[in-house]
Amino acid sequence: MAVTVKASLGKTKYYTEVVAGENQLITDEPIDKGGQNKGFNPFEILATSLASCTAATLRMYIDRKEWDIEKINVEIELENFPLTRLAVFRRSISFEGSNINEDQLKRLYTIADACPIHKILTNEIEIQTKIS
Repeated sequence: MAVTVKASLGKTKYYTEVVAGENQLITDEPIDKGGQNKGFNPFEILATSLASCTAATLRMYIDRKEWDIEKINVEIELENFPLTRLAVFRRSISFEGSNINEDQLKRLYTIADACPIHKILTNEIEIQTKIS
């Protein structure tokens, strides 16, 4: 599956309009980095991808199993260590409005790791750049 995302940045420092199909969002940098903090910063967008994909993957599985789980909460903390080329994602998942047994929790843990964004982030990544 291929997706295309287009980002446009004019002269307003770091205020970037991002379009994917019919959807649009704004990214920016925090004020202390010279931006205006009018949108998610790029690290937040990356963490958002993992959080939202994890939640959606879990919801699909839970619905297929017909388990009564009212709400899925996924929190991602991303810490980047550029000098060591290490990024650490800490993912915390909780469920509201449900009684989940130990076997279900183990299965949901496995399903969370099957989220497509999790797979991308834990596989080898290649970035090909063309400047025109």
